[in-house]
Amino acid sequence: MSDSASHIHVAVGVIINNQNEVLISLRHPDKDEGGLWEFPGGKREPNEAIKSALQREFCEELNINVLVSSPLMLIKHAYANKKVLLDVWMIIDFEGKPEGAEGQLIEWRPLELLKYEDFPAANKKIITALQMGYHENSAAPVNILSSTSV
Repeated sequence: MSDSASHIHVAVGVIINNQNEVLISLRHPDKDEGGLWEFPGGKREPNEAIKSALQREFCEELNINVLVSSPLMLIKHAYANKKVLLDVWMIIDFEGKPEGAEGQLIEWRPLELLKYEDFPAANKKIITALQMGYHENSAAPVNILSSTSV
């Protein structure tokens, strides 16, 4: 088994509006890392393409259809009880109005107000990249970043 095969592969999408705010959602209290904010997305199903997982998750969670997306970065992170591979994509165009389709709270938060402590540890690299402006170049190469829990 390869190192990546031991990780839970998660499709994550980042939507930034014209006011430089990012769409985030509050994790349900009964889930791992419950009560923290997250960038929307979810686990890739076996044999599912990552873009298909991204489209499926955004339809299920936010009731929107992703039309155009671009890879932003890959993040491997080890929690005490599991390892995740976050496959992070910029959502460039979509149809529909985002809503918490699974009953979760969603909000548009200004990039400069994103705080590490409000998110699961694996999301810290996404916050850093967004606040440094990496998302502004839609043709940016995929960045592979690793982090581990302390």
